[in-house]
Amino acid sequence: MKSVRLRLLTLALLPLVVLMPLLLLLGMSRWTADYDKILIANVQSDLRIAEQYLFRILARTGANVEGVADSAEFLGQLEFGHERVDTYLMEKKKALELDFLYYLPVEETRALASRWPVIDAASTGILSTEIDIFSGEDLTALSDDLAQRASVPLIETVAAVPTRRTVEDRGMVVHTASPVGLGDQRGVLVGGILLNRNLDFIDTINALVYLNATTGGERQGTATLFLEDVRVSTNVRLFEDVRALGTRVSAVVRHEVLTEGKTWLDRAFVVNDWYISGYLPLSDSFGNRVGMLYVGFLEAPFNAAKRAAYITMLAAFLVLLGLSGPIFLRMAKGIFSPLERMIQTMTRVERGDLAARNGNVGSNNEIGQVARHLDTLLDQVQERDQALRSWAGELNTRVEQRTAQLKEANQKLEDTFKQLVMSEKLASIGEITAGVAHEINNPVAVIQGNVDVIRQTLDQRSDDVATELALIDQQVQRIEAIVGKLLQFARPTEFGTFEESIDMAMVTEDCLVLVDHVLSKTNIAVERSFSDAPLVRINPGELQQVIVNIIVNAAHAMGEDGTLTVAIGTETREGIEGACLRVADTGPGIPGDLLDTVFDPFFTTKLAEGTGLGLSISQTLIQRYGGLISATNRDAGGAEFSVWLPAEQL
Repeated sequence: MKSVRLRLLTLALLPLVVLMPLLLLLGMSRWTADYDKILIANVQSDLRIAEQYLFRILARTGANVEGVADSAEFLGQLEFGHERVDTYLMEKKKALELDFLYYLPVEETRALASRWPVIDAASTGILSTEIDIFSGEDLTALSDDLAQRASVPLIETVAAVPTRRTVEDRGMVVHTASPVGLGDQRGVLVGGILLNRNLDFIDTINALVYLNATTGGERQGTATLFLEDVRVSTNVRLFEDVRALGTRVSAVVRHEVLTEGKTWLDRAFVVNDWYISGYLPLSDSFGNRVGMLYVGFLEAPFNAAKRAAYITMLAAFLVLLGLSGPIFLRMAKGIFSPLERMIQTMTRVERGDLAARNGNVGSNNEIGQVARHLDTLLDQVQERDQALRSWAGELNTRVEQRTAQLKEANQKLEDTFKQLVMSEKLASIGEITAGVAHEINNPVAVIQGNVDVIRQTLDQRSDDVATELALIDQQVQRIEAIVGKLLQFARPTEFGTFEESIDMAMVTEDCLVLVDHVLSKTNIAVERSFSDAPLVRINPGELQQVIVNIIVNAAHAMGEDGTLTVAIGTETREGIEGACLRVADTGPGIPGDLLDTVFDPFFTTKLAEGTGLGLSISQTLIQRYGGLISATNRDAGGAEFSVWLPAEQL
């Protein structure tokens, strides 16, 4: 259990321990988000500088070529033929730091104008400068040296789009064309700069962005020019002195920039480390996105700065927390000690030590008053506890006696109630049955008397109807037997029984013969399983009545198809050996809520077909001989009735 000291300290330090970390977490999260936004803003600014420098290269190249095309010196050279022009352009190419510069007379521009929009524009009198992608054949046609410079072996790069290419032999070119026109000398002057492996170009961008006075060179930045997703000019290093030419950008960046045409401003993995990166899509003179311009700086130094800030804030918080704890404990000592003593006293009381007391807690303030008041209350509690214990024992004794008496009376009441209910049912059935039997006996006696009168009246002629009269006699006797059974059920003490020792298997076989007319009308199969069983003492007719009733009920439950299983064997119940007959069917079974009522008088599931007395009478007959009928549902389906009778006592 936590001490009072710890609880009060927790309560006192809760604002410092919980609220302060939450505020720190919120502040650091906000600071981190703002810090990341600043980094993204920086790389966006860097990308704009690089973009402006690239456009400046385009503009300067176009202006240089246009200046040559418009110069009187060049127009003068055109009058001396191609050799003088080629020599002049060779000198100008070197002077202007161009990679190619050539003149196309007007008759030669038509073929190339269809291939290059810049030449097409120049042929109409408009200066045009764009970035274009030259194939290896185009570069070879200009110069073998250009083709070799443009060729970059591809290096397998993690996370890049898979490719089967091994070499990038195309060239990214600053392509410019200026119209030439003076008298009959009309044409196009075409020039350009190959950007593949143009390290001066990329290093200048890097110097402009990351080595200026504003940054002081603190950011470790890189710049790259991509032809599609291949680095063709970069200052990113694979190793210390090896530039990462031929490595490729990740598939995610390629899709975002080249496919979607968006500018990427986010962290990205560049060759071998994470950089805060900016990627700008570049389009050619046809309007197709053909490459990217990249700038970025290492993320690691800034992450280290953030971690250092986190550690500093956490350390400051822990120091503050460490200093605050002892101070709060010292200030709260006057509260802790009395409260802890009271808690110890209450703990002893909870364990049964009612003599525990606080005593003098060394304080006269409110806490001291509470401690003394608690001692007074404990004195009263101890006195009342002794009084309660004195009469609790006596009360428990009386309660136990009364509980035993009530339990015995309740059991007697339940037994009496069950007997009363059964007696009322049987009494009602007895009255009804006796009345029905009496009413039936009167017309039966009249019928028998009239039959005797008929015999006397007809005398010898009665032989002609002897069969019919005998049939009437048989039916009258049957009615008398049925009435006798009803009276025997209703008033069993007034009618004697004719008991004898019988084999239950033989009686069962006779019963199967009697109900054959019922089973023969259906597809019900009968399976017998008779084993040795002791003889029982019962009226055969009554046992036959019980068995026939159970078998007929089973047949009605199955309908047209099913299997009737009849088994006889020895079974011991409550230490008494006896014979048991089991009749099982494959019908729907007995609903669970009706299992306890199937032996009640007038209970039937065959509405308008039965009286509901069959099983009730059968139960009464079997119980008269010390037996028992029970019903249950089988796991495999269907119902099973068992008739158990005690073995005959020899």
